[in-house]
Amino acid sequence: MLTLKVINENPEEVISRLSKKNFDAKDIVNQIIDLDTVRRNSQTSLDGILSEINSLSKSIGSLLKEGKKEEASNARDKVGKLKESCKELEVSLKNAQEKIDELLVTIPNLPHDSVPEGKGAEDNQVERSGGLMPSLPENALPHWDLAKKYDLIDFELGVKITGAGFPVYKGKGARLQRALINFFLDSARDAGFLEVQPPYVVNSNSGFGTGQLPDKEGQMYHVGLDDLYLIPTAEVPVTNIYRDVILDDKDLPIKNTAYSACFRREAGSYGKDVRGLNRLHQFDKVEIVCIDKPENSYSRLDEMVSYVQTLVEKLELPWRILRLCGGDISFTSALTFDFEVYSAAQERWLEVSSVSNFESYQANRLKCRYRDENRKTQLCHTLNGSALALPRILAALLENNQTIEGIRIPAALVPYCGFEIID
Repeated sequence: MLTLKVINENPEEVISRLSKKNFDAKDIVNQIIDLDTVRRNSQTSLDGILSEINSLSKSIGSLLKEGKKEEASNARDKVGKLKESCKELEVSLKNAQEKIDELLVTIPNLPHDSVPEGKGAEDNQVERSGGLMPSLPENALPHWDLAKKYDLIDFELGVKITGAGFPVYKGKGARLQRALINFFLDSARDAGFLEVQPPYVVNSNSGFGTGQLPDKEGQMYHVGLDDLYLIPTAEVPVTNIYRDVILDDKDLPIKNTAYSACFRREAGSYGKDVRGLNRLHQFDKVEIVCIDKPENSYSRLDEMVSYVQTLVEKLELPWRILRLCGGDISFTSALTFDFEVYSAAQERWLEVSSVSNFESYQANRLKCRYRDENRKTQLCHTLNGSALALPRILAALLENNQTIEGIRIPAALVPYCGFEIID
């Protein structure tokens, strides 16, 4: 979340920049400033009264030693009245702080200056693209039909076991899933990311720390009895490793990678966009997370984007990178680049990765800090990206590589899956 300092020192800039996210922050910002004035005045008055109480309390003993019992009694009475005033100020201070905290979490992160104006996905800007568009055989099939033809994925069995959006991978389909996971993890380790294996459920503090809670859109699976949440991405547990941690600047950057299953309710999703693997409630993903100093975070973002580009290139998929506009960027992100691959049989682009810089927005919620060279404590910047999410990658691989002989496997995956073709 934004810091009070940023809001108090630059209220007009905060309001102006958030308008790019189509968020009207004027009333909330003004409320926070007014509440902070109450909070600070209450704190100043409280500090003054506590100082007076301390002074009077010390004087009572001296007055008694001097035999000035009446003056000592008057001092006691005054201390009693001052303590009642303290209680009132403490309530005022607590109420103001709680209301400020409630309002702060409703304000999105400030978008970076380079975020383009726009209302939605149609206004995102294509940064660059690459890869060759495949030439498919006549009567090419979409991946859900290919999965059935070659017995790779059983969507109906998943419905029987759990419900829609929970497919069962079988045979070479399961092996291809495992091949992709290992390929992505090995590639991340080769690129300098430390692999971790996180829990798949987190507590509410972790969900709050990375911005998934409060869950305004109802996307998190909640285990009510234990008050735990199934993770929507490994970003949540991995970034929370550094919650309430003060790092040394020499420890930065921190670069982690993790595989996990991911769970999303995908409330409100319907139509052709949810067919087959296009949108699932449970799916596999390899995530990369970076924590760095503010002055290095945008060069780190460029590095992460370039790394993800190498993955889609090695998979021989047509790809493009989008710079998300203000209306499509997430609540917590300052700048996001989306990767899309072309699904030839569906004749549409599929999002397979988002790479984002959250600047200090998550770090402030997490209390993730570092000591600079002057030993002063500063907020870190946090970044993360999908590297990569499997379902739509698998969909594009199946569709784009279908031939009359079968489905060809990209050379980079052959050592991992152990076969060159699905036939």
